[in-house]
Amino acid sequence: MAIPANVHPRSGEEILDVVGVGFGPSNLGVAIALLEHNASVPASHRMTARFVERQERFGWHRGMLLEDATMQVSYLKDLVTLRNPTSGFSFLSYLHDRDRLADFINYGSSFPTRREFHDYLEWAAGRVVETGAAAGGNIGVDYGREVVEITAVPGDDGTVEAVDVVVRAGDRIERLRARNVVLACGLTPALPDGVALGGRIWHNRDLLFRTRELEGTAPARFAVVGAGQSAAETVAHLHRTFPTAEVHAVFARYGYSPADDTSFANRIFDPAAVDDFFTAPDEVKERILGYHANTNYSVVDPELIEELYRTHYHERVAGTERLRFRNVSRVADVVDAGNRVELAVESLIDGSREVITADAVVYATGYRTTDPLPLLGDGLDVACGRDGQGRLDVRRDYRVGTGPLADGSRVRAGIYLQGPTEHTHGITSTLLSNIAVRSGEIVASLTGAPSPATVPATATV
Repeated sequence: MAIPANVHPRSGEEILDVVGVGFGPSNLGVAIALLEHNASVPASHRMTARFVERQERFGWHRGMLLEDATMQVSYLKDLVTLRNPTSGFSFLSYLHDRDRLADFINYGSSFPTRREFHDYLEWAAGRVVETGAAAGGNIGVDYGREVVEITAVPGDDGTVEAVDVVVRAGDRIERLRARNVVLACGLTPALPDGVALGGRIWHNRDLLFRTRELEGTAPARFAVVGAGQSAAETVAHLHRTFPTAEVHAVFARYGYSPADDTSFANRIFDPAAVDDFFTAPDEVKERILGYHANTNYSVVDPELIEELYRTHYHERVAGTERLRFRNVSRVADVVDAGNRVELAVESLIDGSREVITADAVVYATGYRTTDPLPLLGDGLDVACGRDGQGRLDVRRDYRVGTGPLADGSRVRAGIYLQGPTEHTHGITSTLLSNIAVRSGEIVASLTGAPSPATVPATATV
């Protein structure tokens, strides 16, 4: 594509069509959609893109790749199938490449293990790098680099047609100039106020890394805080991995709540549900999120609930109770004492407290979407539109609505957002379920291709 006349690159500098910030599953889906777009159009219409990832290699929740943990979505909700069932980047193509297609069919489940699905994602990420290089380097990935700022590039006519993405690579600072950025900054562990991670205070994100540090030791006691799927998986893993240790599960509920995985409820994850949610009035959006929170938030697979209860009951019968549930309770205080951690567990019923001494406490308290706005400099953050509640104005095609900078310059460079869009696009915003379709909608917007995802949001700028 031709460089706009009012954007003046520095000597020898390329202006990319897209820079992707982060290269987890969300931007991996966009990279694949861009590759498939480029393969279907003449060379003059092909897009150029670089994706910047601070990890040294592809990785997705590596600390929770437990050996028996399965995915909670069908393999058909992979990176591409709902958008392009014939894609060579599908989970079925991965199985064929790994010579396991017949074996998976015989496996008899639509839900692969988390380890296998991670291997699929790694395989797809590797193919993106290989295919992008073979196609002349139009689409590339830079690992081990961190985006530290995104600044406006002013044009001669008072418009901002491009941005500079400032990247730290070791001790060097580089700049990538682009007409569009796609921000997929991932998730940040959520912790209760006043809790700081340390040597014996963990978030479940790092579970496998932390427990490996205990190999060769015999921990006496763990505490796990949280009531969702990750908390239950953490309890089961610690109980199984350390056969002499007590595992105390602490949560505010009376018991684990089952996830609603029924067919009608699962329609909340359909691509069409995004259209419905986007156009719904705010009060209806709130109702939908409330009605269907039990499909995803603070819920546990019924099979795992049953497994944990049976284990707990059998231990009580045997008189060797290692698995203990401290329900309707909260951790009122936690202290890392160096060689142990002490928790004050408070009953929510009568306020009584008991101090538990443990080798480690694991907070399985979920995640929050990472705020991308601190990356935006030169007033770009102020130029991003907001709705009446101060939330980002995210259009149906995931582009942030922008107004003028402080000097009056109009921002025409595209800022696309993946992740913190639940208020506009619904419950699938941070989930795998809609990556394939969302990626196609974003690429259609980037390329100017026809797409139903063009309905503007009502917001103030």
